Amino acid sequence: MRDSFLRELQATIDSLDFKAVSEEREPVLHLLVDYIQSKLQADQPIQLNFICTHNSRRSQFSQLWAQVAAHAFDIPAMCFSGGTEATAFNERAVASIQRAGFQVTQSGTDNPLYQVTFAEKTTPLSMFSKKYDDPSSSNSGFAAIMTCSDADENCPYIPGAEKRIPLRYEDPKAFDDTEEEAVKYDERSLQIATELLYVFSNIKA
Repeated sequence: MRDSFLRELQATIDSLDFKAVSEEREPVLHLLVDYIQSKLQADQPIQLNFICTHNSRRSQFSQLWAQVAAHAFDIPAMCFSGGTEATAFNERAVASIQRAGFQVTQSGTDNPLYQVTFAEKTTPLSMFSKKYDDPSSSNSGFAAIMTCSDADENCPYIPGAEKRIPLRYEDPKAFDDTEEEAVKYDERSLQIATELLYVFSNIKA
C-alpha cells in the first residue's frame, strides 16, 4: 500500500482493521471487487459513481474514501458521487473528514465547493452536492453504487450505468444536533473507509 498520504490521514488509514468487515457485508463488497477487477483486466476505464438521495453525507464519504483507496493500491479508478437531487455537502460530514486528516478549503455558501486534499502530490478533489448525472461525472460505462436505501428503492434506473451495486449505509443524519453527532459521523466515515480500502486491497493489479 502506498504511504504518500497527508500525515494525519495516514494515521487514520493505519488504524483501520479489515477484520471489522462483517461476513454479512462481504458478498456485496465483492460485487464491487469483481466489477473493478473485470474493468482492470479488460483495460477499460474504472468509473464508480456513489449515489444517495441528497449527495450530502454517505455518497460524499464514499467518493472520497474510494479515491483514497484507489490511490493507496495504485488502481486507476475515477470516483464520483451524486444524488437524486442536489443540496450541499453537509458541514458535519465536512468536519468529519477534516478530523480524519483530509485538508479542506471552501468557497461559496449555498452549495459550497470544497477542495479536498489527501496527498501532497495529488490534485485536490472538487467536492460539492450534485445530481448523479452532473456533467462533472461520467455519463456512461460506470458502476452506480447505491449508498442509501431511499435512492436505491426510488431510483430503479440510472442512465448510463452498466452495473448497479446496493452498498447501503446508515445515515448519520439521525444524530444531528445530539451529543453523539461527531462520534456517529466519524463512525460512518470510518466504516466506509474500511470497506472501500478492503475492496481495493482485493484487486489484483
